[in-house]
Amino acid sequence: MDIAITLTAAPESKDLLLGLSAQLQRDLNGDLEFGWLSEGEALDLILTLAPEEKVAAADLKGTVAASLGDAPVDFCVQPAQGRRKRMLIADMDSTIIAQECLDEMADFAGIKPQIAALTERAMRGELDFADALRERIALLRGMPKTELSRVLAERITLNRGAQALVETMNAHRGHTVLVSGGFTYFTRAVGGMAGFAKNRANQFIWEEGKLAGVEEPILGREAKLAALNDEVAANGLSPEDVIAVGDGANDLSMLKAAGLGVAYHAKPVVAAEADAQVLHTELTTLLFFQGYKREDFVTLIT
Repeated sequence: MDIAITLTAAPESKDLLLGLSAQLQRDLNGDLEFGWLSEGEALDLILTLAPEEKVAAADLKGTVAASLGDAPVDFCVQPAQGRRKRMLIADMDSTIIAQECLDEMADFAGIKPQIAALTERAMRGELDFADALRERIALLRGMPKTELSRVLAERITLNRGAQALVETMNAHRGHTVLVSGGFTYFTRAVGGMAGFAKNRANQFIWEEGKLAGVEEPILGREAKLAALNDEVAANGLSPEDVIAVGDGANDLSMLKAAGLGVAYHAKPVVAAEADAQVLHTELTTLLFFQGYKREDFVTLIT
């Protein structure tokens, strides 16, 4: 059985990555096959285990983490076979985009501290997601619909590597889905910016051009899992064929169901339970984790 250990760092980190690979060679007591996915940026190490060698994934991940220490490196440990995924499902706020849309709406309404505090607690899993969403929308009630276009135009930006991640998956016949506990007004726009084939999210209720509420049922943690299962079934795939990425507690069920669940600059409760995390690099690291080389990336000029 071949185990892929992928290390990623900021560009021009060749010496760092080579030093860490040598450390892993010693700590794992194995003959690691070495290959650059992007020289000085992403390195693949393949560990071959004999049939009689059974190593728990968690133990191997722990050994790699201990070897890397505090180095500014993201890593993934997984079976080499099947790591190239056929579907990407991604959270939007603070994952594909750098912002929380409701927090930015609240800033325009002059109540960002109140809304942002609720958002943070919900993402940490300290509040029920649906209840926290209803409370935030109640605070924003009466906001003119016209303000949303300003929020989108003036505040919302893709995180680094988002478009390359999505378009590369598209180009290699992957199915790409943006799923959010936020709202379709934003997922449609962001999905178009990044290149997602589909998007799912909640719906605002408007009365006379002003925000009046949120449609029920609310798409939260279990609805994100249901979205993964629905899209898998509709495309003749299995959960093992999926790479999922998110940052908040409402992403956990989705991340844990996927073949590879990645925490992106995530809350501690999420990082602790995900298969891998991206903390030091950008979203294209999800491509490196799948074995893509830098020259395989698709980057559109917009």
